[in-house]
Amino acid sequence: MNVRSKKYKEKNSLSKIIVESYNPKWKLEFEKAYKFYKKLLKNINVKIEHVGSTSVEGMWAKPILDIDIIVISNSDNKQVIERLNRVGYNHIGNFGIEGREALKYKKDNKHIKWMEHNLYVCIDGCENLRNHLLLRKHLRNNEKAIKAYSKIKRELAEKYPNDIDSYVDGKTSLITEFLKNEGMDINELNRIETINKKEQVSRK
Repeated sequence: MNVRSKKYKEKNSLSKIIVESYNPKWKLEFEKAYKFYKKLLKNINVKIEHVGSTSVEGMWAKPILDIDIIVISNSDNKQVIERLNRVGYNHIGNFGIEGREALKYKKDNKHIKWMEHNLYVCIDGCENLRNHLLLRKHLRNNEKAIKAYSKIKRELAEKYPNDIDSYVDGKTSLITEFLKNEGMDINELNRIETINKKEQVSRK
């Protein structure tokens, strides 16, 4: 569900893509993460949002949370990343997506007691964050969109079980259609399509 960069891959291309029906556990797991970040980042002005398919009730998804920590300034951005580094996250850059910084962690991290997740620090108002929030809004408000998006995710996971690039590329047209309905302009939509194209994503 995320906009992808030219270099960043949320999964190694050899990892099997598994799409599951909605699980109420995902919301509870996000709540664990939310409490942890709120305590860790106290005294910094942040918002913490559960985005991606696991944030939409009824949505089929890969069982991996997508979490955006939203800051209002570059100074806050730096402070948040520094505190996350202290608990085992590594800052791995924005990979060409302005306003969004990606962080990675080792699976045996002793501080993390919730399910697998992708974590981003986003400047409030940046294009990538708008994409995440508008797509979530559209899905939460449209049962037909949930069904259509779930269907294509299941089909792509079956067709490309070990090819995350093709899986992501195959969803792009439907995602941009949803975002167009939510008011994203043509230039923003074109950038999303370019970033998500399979040939634009380098392999590890």
